[in-house]
Amino acid sequence: MRDLMDHDRLYAALVARDAAYEGVALVGVTSTGIFCRLTCPARKPRPENCRWFDNAAAARAAGFRPCLRCKPDGPQAEAHPVIAGLTAALAARPGHRWSEADLIDLGHDPSTVRRLFRQHFGQSFLQMARAARLRQGLQTLHKGGRMIDAQLQAGFESASGFREAFRALFGHAPHQMQGDLRADWIDTPLGGMIVIADDHVLHLLEFVDRKALPQGLRRLSALVGGRIGLGRTGLTDLTERALGRFFAGEDGRLDMPLRLFGTPFQARVWQALRDIPAGETRSYSQLAAAIGQPSAVRAVAAANGANRLALVVPCHRVIGSDGSMTGYAGGLWRKERLIALEAGYRAAGNRPARLDAGPQSL
Repeated sequence: MRDLMDHDRLYAALVARDAAYEGVALVGVTSTGIFCRLTCPARKPRPENCRWFDNAAAARAAGFRPCLRCKPDGPQAEAHPVIAGLTAALAARPGHRWSEADLIDLGHDPSTVRRLFRQHFGQSFLQMARAARLRQGLQTLHKGGRMIDAQLQAGFESASGFREAFRALFGHAPHQMQGDLRADWIDTPLGGMIVIADDHVLHLLEFVDRKALPQGLRRLSALVGGRIGLGRTGLTDLTERALGRFFAGEDGRLDMPLRLFGTPFQARVWQALRDIPAGETRSYSQLAAAIGQPSAVRAVAAANGANRLALVVPCHRVIGSDGSMTGYAGGLWRKERLIALEAGYRAAGNRPARLDAGPQSL
């Protein structure tokens, strides 16, 4: 980012405790070895003792420790006032058809909002708003409502627009959703998740804004012969309750019965991920060693990315060999929050059970 090369501007923002830089930049103080938010109330360092970072992982990788006062290793997205304000507005009006004109009316520059949301969430604010509207329509269909009611509740101006959004997510139109596997939405503190389960096992659990979600849903639909309909099963309710306890800090184990759709190698990697207790992390090389194939680091990384059971198969617990945050399909901001949440489970030794549903080859 160009701003991180502008030492004088960043130092001026640090002295002024400028909230506009929350979630954008952090300062590392070479004289103390500590890194802070620019809004930290602590005594300001001399300019020659400052180094600038765009995320906490980069600051830690450079050898700095987080400040105990401003807690800069907490969620950076939440710290940014623009993001915090707009996510609160979206939560208050999930069915509203948000536009760039709305952003301008709220005093925001649409290009700045787009950049911030893509930086932290991997998608724009308007894309997040569209997903929220689609969820409104899903709820109406789930309750047996008419297509026109779902369309209007979702805020789409035309039936074709609603069907296209639905098809982009699931791979087929709403009226084609029928079968013994049921798809539904679960709300979590980190955003909505699509859950697909039958009466016995969990087939898919993904954050709804994951870029590869539509592809994963279409693949799953093909593997099960199109047997995916809208609705809930008892296992859906079990999963929702388990996620509630997990995010409340009550239980780090997510012990739902699973059905894996992957190769035997992928299943071994996914089981190795399940063997990592909540509150601990591993590198890709450690994961490869755990399955007895230390040279298969790239294949292990690929299997990690192919996981379609977020949180339950905890691919977020894999970090860089230097301790830095590595890519996470659900967004690095989620990974940061999940690892921070699970730190509280470390002493409890919460470890999920072994997978009890055999893998099915692709």
